[in-house]
Amino acid sequence: MRPKLMRYALSVAIAAALVPATALAQDAAPAADAAPASESDATTLDAVVVSGTARFKGVRKRDASFSITTASLEQLQEAVPLSTADALKVVPGIWAESAGGSTGANIFVRGMPSEGDAPFVTVQMDGAPLFPPPTLSFLENSTLFRMDDTIDRMEVLRGGPSPIFSNGQPGATVNFIQKKGGEETEGSLRVTAGSDNLRRVDVFNSGKLGEGWYYSIGGFYRVTDGVRDTQFPADKGGQFSATVTRSWDSGEITLYARHTDDKNAFFTPIPLLSRNNGEHLSSFPGLDALTGTLLGNDFRRVTLPVGPNGQTISRDLADGRGLKLDVFGASMDFYVGDWTISDRMNFVDGNAPTNGLFTGASPQTISSYIASFGSPGTATYTNGGGAVDPNQQVLTAGFWVVDKDIQSFTNDLRFSRDLFEGNTLTAGVYYARYSSTDTWYLGNNMLLSAENNARRIDVVLADGRRVTRDGFVGTSFFSLRGDYDGQNTAVFLADEWQVNDRLRLDAGIRYEWQQVDGTVHNVATVDLDGNPATLYDNNTSISLPSTRRIDQDDQHFSWTLGLNYKLNDSASVFARANSGYKMPAFDNLRDGNTKIQEVDQYELGFKAGNQVYDLYLTAFYNSFTNSPFQAFLDDGTNFTTVGDSRAYGLEVEGAVRPFGGFELAATGVWLDAKYENYREFTGNQVMRQPKRQFRLTPSYYWTLPVGDLKLFATYSYIGDRYADLANTQRLPSYHTLDVGANLHVGEHWEFTASGSNVSNELGLTEGNVRVPGAATGGVFLGRPIAGRAYQFSVAYRW
Repeated sequence: MRPKLMRYALSVAIAAALVPATALAQDAAPAADAAPASESDATTLDAVVVSGTARFKGVRKRDASFSITTASLEQLQEAVPLSTADALKVVPGIWAESAGGSTGANIFVRGMPSEGDAPFVTVQMDGAPLFPPPTLSFLENSTLFRMDDTIDRMEVLRGGPSPIFSNGQPGATVNFIQKKGGEETEGSLRVTAGSDNLRRVDVFNSGKLGEGWYYSIGGFYRVTDGVRDTQFPADKGGQFSATVTRSWDSGEITLYARHTDDKNAFFTPIPLLSRNNGEHLSSFPGLDALTGTLLGNDFRRVTLPVGPNGQTISRDLADGRGLKLDVFGASMDFYVGDWTISDRMNFVDGNAPTNGLFTGASPQTISSYIASFGSPGTATYTNGGGAVDPNQQVLTAGFWVVDKDIQSFTNDLRFSRDLFEGNTLTAGVYYARYSSTDTWYLGNNMLLSAENNARRIDVVLADGRRVTRDGFVGTSFFSLRGDYDGQNTAVFLADEWQVNDRLRLDAGIRYEWQQVDGTVHNVATVDLDGNPATLYDNNTSISLPSTRRIDQDDQHFSWTLGLNYKLNDSASVFARANSGYKMPAFDNLRDGNTKIQEVDQYELGFKAGNQVYDLYLTAFYNSFTNSPFQAFLDDGTNFTTVGDSRAYGLEVEGAVRPFGGFELAATGVWLDAKYENYREFTGNQVMRQPKRQFRLTPSYYWTLPVGDLKLFATYSYIGDRYADLANTQRLPSYHTLDVGANLHVGEHWEFTASGSNVSNELGLTEGNVRVPGAATGGVFLGRPIAGRAYQFSVAYRW
C-alpha cells in the first residue's frame, strides 16, 4: 500500500500547487479577509478561532456556538507542561494522565469512556490530523507531536460541530497552528537548563524571501536525565520544522515540513504503600515514589527470544515510547470569484516504538517467592552482586516490545459560497488513507528486586530446576505481526447564517465510508530451551502460528445544529446538539469489536467578557452506545467487553482583573459519568476520570525600570477517580502547585524561571488495570506524578 499512498499524496499535492494559477485568473477579494488574525491574548472574546469552523477565515469566540479554549505560545509555556498532553491541563473538561513521561499519555474528554490512550482526542497541525485514527494500541495522537517555539497558538475544540469536519472526532480536537513568515525578519534563540540535568535549545527564524514569498524555520534539541533516575538519558532528541508561504491578493498557500527524532523513557505503575482505603499513600521501601523508577542499566539493553528456531531481537529501554516521524503538509485558502476554496492536507511517515517495563502483581519477599515452587532454592543477582537477601522484596515485570510503522495521507477540501446576505453554504470532502505495520511481543517477564533501578534475579531450586534464565521467568505471552490498511471518505455540508445582529445559526451533516483490511499473524510461542521441565518458560509447549484476515466496511451519518445569541456587546449564549460516531479501528477489529460507537451530545453555554473579566460556562450531556473495553491482564488474558455510558457536567473557564496588573484565572469541571448496560459494571463511575478538578492561576504584572516582570503560580486540584471498571482501585484526590516568573528586558531579552509540583505532592494518575482488585497487603501499584522540578531559560529575540 505504501508506494501507492505516496504516489497518491504526490499527485494531490501537485494538483493543489496548480490551483493558485487558476485562482489568479479570478476576481480577487481583499487580502485582509483571507486569513484570521492571530491573537496573543487568547482569552478575549475577540480572539479569532479557525478550529470547528467551515470557512478558513474563522470566527470570533464571541460568535462561536461551541466550546473552544485557546492559548498562545507564551500562555502554554507559563502552564509549565511536561509534555504535549500535559499542556491540555489548561483545558476544562479534559483530563490528561501524563505521568508516563514525555509521551504515551492517557487523555479523557468529558466522561467519554475508554481504557486508556486517547481515542477521543485528535491532534492536528494547521488543521490537518497527524494520524487519522486518534488512537491505536500503544499509540495516541499526542505522542506524534512535540511543542517548540515554532508554534503560534493552540486551539482545543470540545464537542460542538467537530463530528462534521475533518476526521469527525466527536471528542476533542487539538489544533496546533504554526508560525509563518511575514514582512519583517523575526526570530528567537532560547537556551533552557533545569533540574535532572535538563539541557535544551530552541531556535526560530522567519521573514521575507521575495515579493509575496515568506519562510519560517525552527526546532529544538533536548537532553535530560528525567524526573525519575533511570541511570540513562530519559529524553534525548529533537525536531526541525520549516514553512514556505506564497501570498497573492486572492489568497495564499503554505507548504510545511517537519522531522522529529526523539527518544523518551516510558514509566508505568510502581509499588506504593497504601492505607485507609487508598486515602493515604507513601513510598514503598527502597523505591522513591517521586523520583524513583524500576528502570535502570541492569536491563536497559536485552536480547529477547521471539521464535521457535532461535530468533531473537535486541531492544533498549532508552528508546521508550519514542518517535521518528516526517510530516509534509500544505494549507491553501483562496477566493475564486464568488467562491472561497480551502484545503488542508498532509503526508505522515515514520515509526513510534514502545519499549517499556509493565508491572504485574504486588511484591513479595524472595523467600516467599521461592517457597511457592514447593522446594528450597537459592537466589543471586543476574549481573553480579552475590546472593539476594531472603527478605528482599521482589516482583515480576515484563519487558514489552511494540514496533509500529505508520503512514497516512489526509486531505480536507472545502468550497464555500454566500447564498444570500449573511448566509454561507460550505460543501466539503474529507479523504484519509493510512496504514500501520505492527510487531508485538508482550510479556517477557523478569524477576526484579523492588527498588530504585531494579536488578534481575536468578533462582535455582534445590531439586535442580531453574526458575529463571538471565532473570527472565517467561517469554512473550502475546506475540503478533499485523499489517493494517484503512481508508475513510466523507462528504459534508455546513450552513452558517447570521440572521441578524444578535442571532447566528449553523448546521451541518456528514456521511462517511470506512474500509479496513489487514492480516494478523499470531507468532509461535517460544520455549526457551525445549525442555518443558524447566520453569522459566511460562509456556511449556509450542503453539503453532496462525494467520487471520480483517476485512470490514462501515458507513455512518452525523449531524450538528447550533445557535449563538448575543445578549449585548459583552455577553452571549449558545446551544448545540450533535450526533456523532467512532468507527472501529485496527485493534478493535483484531479483538472482534466490530460495532460503531455512537455518541449524542448536547451543550448550553454562556460567554461574557470585558476589560475586567472573561467568563465561559458550558453545561454538557453525552450518551455513548457500543463502547469497547480492552486490557491485557497480568496472566496474559486479553480481556474485552462492550457497553454504554452517559455523562453530564459543567465546565468553567475565566479570569478576573480587579486592579493594576493582577489577574486571577481559573478553569474547572464538575462531571458525573456512569456506565450503562455494561455487564456487572453497570452504574459504576467511568474509570480514570475525576468528578471534580480545577486550576487557579494568580499572576501579577509590573513595569519596572529594567523591563516587564510577571509572576505567576497555579494551584491544581484533581478529585478521586477509579483505576478500573469495577471501581475497586481507588485513586485518591491530590493537589499540586506550580510557580514561575517571566522578565522581558528591552526589546530583545526574555528570562523565564518555573517550577512544577514544587510542593512535592504524591498523586496518582493510574492504577494497575492488569491486576483486578484493590491493594494487596497494603501495597498498591500505581503511576505517580513526577516530583519537584525546576527550569530556567534565556531567550534572545530579534
